[in-house]
Amino acid sequence: MTSTFRVHEVQRVGRSIALIRRPSDVHGALSALNTDPSARPIAGGTDLLLDLHRGGPGEPITLVDLTTIDGFRSIEDAGDRWVLGGGVRHNQIVQHEGIRHSALPLAQACLEIGSPQLRNRATLAGNLVTASPANDSISALMALGASLQLSSLSGDTVSTRTVAVADFFSGFRQTVLQSGELITEIHVPKLSESQRGIWVKLGLRRAQAISVVHAGLVVDVLPGEDGPTVSTATLAVGSVAATVVIVPEFADRLQGSAFDEASIVAAATAAVDAVAPISDGRATADYRSNGLRVVLERSLRTLAADEQAMMWPSVPPTLSTPEQLERTAATSSVDIDAESTISMEINGETRAGAAGTTVLLDWVRDAAGLTGMKEGCAEGECGACTMLVDGAAVMSCLVPAAQVDGQAITTVEGLATNGEQHPIQQAFIDDFAVQCGFCIPGFLVSGARLIDEIDDPSDAQIELALSGNLCRCTGYYPIAQAVRDSAVVIRGRRDQ
Repeated sequence: MTSTFRVHEVQRVGRSIALIRRPSDVHGALSALNTDPSARPIAGGTDLLLDLHRGGPGEPITLVDLTTIDGFRSIEDAGDRWVLGGGVRHNQIVQHEGIRHSALPLAQACLEIGSPQLRNRATLAGNLVTASPANDSISALMALGASLQLSSLSGDTVSTRTVAVADFFSGFRQTVLQSGELITEIHVPKLSESQRGIWVKLGLRRAQAISVVHAGLVVDVLPGEDGPTVSTATLAVGSVAATVVIVPEFADRLQGSAFDEASIVAAATAAVDAVAPISDGRATADYRSNGLRVVLERSLRTLAADEQAMMWPSVPPTLSTPEQLERTAATSSVDIDAESTISMEINGETRAGAAGTTVLLDWVRDAAGLTGMKEGCAEGECGACTMLVDGAAVMSCLVPAAQVDGQAITTVEGLATNGEQHPIQQAFIDDFAVQCGFCIPGFLVSGARLIDEIDDPSDAQIELALSGNLCRCTGYYPIAQAVRDSAVVIRGRRDQ
């Protein structure tokens, strides 16, 4: 009798990485993409690596690493707008006070994407290029009237064209980006003194949730003798259709009206009537319609009260610093294939070995022999594999090993110093914050990084910082207590 062995879909081997090219400037990146049209650009890689895995077997692929381009993650104040480099990461937006004050919807959207570890890698441009209607930043950028600079090679010269974000999407997961083009800049207009903006999301859980509905709203509010009126309004809605859409019926109903309860209800109704939501595994069309109405009415009431920033955390933890996220990745070689030797400073000790075709987590475990970090999901969902790359927390299951050649890595083994456990390690023991223990290495690294960032974190800050780490034994209360207790110990040492 012959039996056929069938693997589950998640066990299938996807496309491997044959070569990573690491250019130092935009021209070099465009040249690499033109030389090999099948090559794919990679910056954060949090979507790309999953796509390669889930797409099933195929020819090995060449990646063009954009993290080595000098200045590609810059944020520049251009007067009436912000000019973001094509490699700007979501947590850079979260950390930026100027963007929060003058382009709040974008900051609010970036804070809701994934988890702190993912926001330290994932880029705004990558969120756009993936082109899922559930991608949160799109509705914020569309509502703000943002535009993109797309760069390509014309002969040996870099040429550019400008496309509004609202015109960038041609269909479900489709864009107008041409072969060999890159998003090199994102231009985000600042809100004027009379404008108010907000971004909102309806999800099935509080963190790491794909949107059921997300929306960006901007209104221009003018004072009047009988109360404020709305001069202009823009609404962009995502997760309800094949693409994120601007809803002109919302603007038509609200513009020129008093900013009162009657116009709020009427504008929300006009938007719901104009949108034909989809049904999928996350929600039915009816649920989306009802949810959209609630989201819009609450958002408009918040804007009318000028309280759109009320829910923004006083200091949102990012498990990183702006300098760490903006820094250009070091590189010791231009092209890295599976046989190339790469090296990293892991917990203060240089480790070298063949790059292989693996991710950072596997390289650290197999090539460096450090097995403290665990793989829980291989999709950046659980946080068990959290490591620090040049000081910033990341999901190491979604970082190609070759992409961190020449960088400094900290794993759970590196938290202890001179044979003495880090205070958070001792606190986890004292507070019995360990059950099965599988998730604990990631919690320890995230918790230690949080205390480095905020020495007296609030409960809300602890919850937000650890939102990318899942405990399947439901041990969150002692884990949070261990973070609080270790913070007390560390503050005491600093005060001595």
